[in-house]
Amino acid sequence: QVYLKESGGGLVQPGGSLRLSCAVSGVNLKIASVGWYRQVPGKEREMVASLAGGATEYVDSVKGRFTISINNVYTTVFLQMNSLKSEDTAVYYCTALRQGRNYWGQGTQVTVSS
Repeated sequence: QVYLKESGGGLVQPGGSLRLSCAVSGVNLKIASVGWYRQVPGKEREMVASLAGGATEYVDSVKGRFTISINNVYTTVFLQMNSLKSEDTAVYYCTALRQGRNYWGQGTQVTVSS
């Protein structure tokens, strides 16, 4: 059974940093494609960062500020977010692809505000 659970969201001031974590079970993170998405009310869910086959991709708005990674025991996906801006405020979701199906966590709220 696949299970993803995000943590690490919260309130942070502009310019600050947060690290999101996604605990994953039921997916082999050594080979799976994983990613982080975000969504604000009234807008479509947006891909923020992905990691597949060792290659990373980022939406232009977070390049140079966000980093996606996996821990060395392949149980957790991270999203390190630096130099946060108010427009980064959203619910952030972790996703993993297994056997052609995308699995999602329940999301974690990130609010960037002074």
